[in-house]
Amino acid sequence: QVQLVESGGGLVHTGGSLRLSCAASGRTFRRYATGWFRQTPGKEREFVAAINWIGNTYYADSVKGRFTISRDNAKNTVYLQMNSLKPEDTAVYYCALDTTRSDIKTDIDDYDYWGQGTQVTVSS
Repeated sequence: QVQLVESGGGLVHTGGSLRLSCAASGRTFRRYATGWFRQTPGKEREFVAAINWIGNTYYADSVKGRFTISRDNAKNTVYLQMNSLKPEDTAVYYCALDTTRSDIKTDIDDYDYWGQGTQVTVSS
C-alpha cells in the first residue's frame, strides 16, 4: 500500500518562502518520478514541478526560478522549496507518484498515487 503525506504548508507574506515535504511509504521515491501539483477552488489541478528517478527536474513556467524540487533518498522524501512567493501561488499543493519509470509527466492522469494535500496561502 502506497501512502504519500505532504507537510509544510501554511500562511506566508508575499516574497516569503516555504518548504513542502512529501514522505512516502510503500514505494521508494528514487525509483520513480514524483510530481508536485496545485489546485485552487473552481480550477483544475495544475502541474508545478517534477523529479524523475535519475534526478532530472522539470518546472512549470509560472514557478521556474522560484521553486526547487529535490529528493532525499535516505529519508524517502521529496521537497518543494518555494521562494519569492506570490498571492497567485495560493493553493492546495499535492505530491504524486508516477510508477511507470518513463519521462517526466505533467498530466495528472499519468500519476498513480496522490497525497492528501497541504494548504499554502500567500497574503498580499
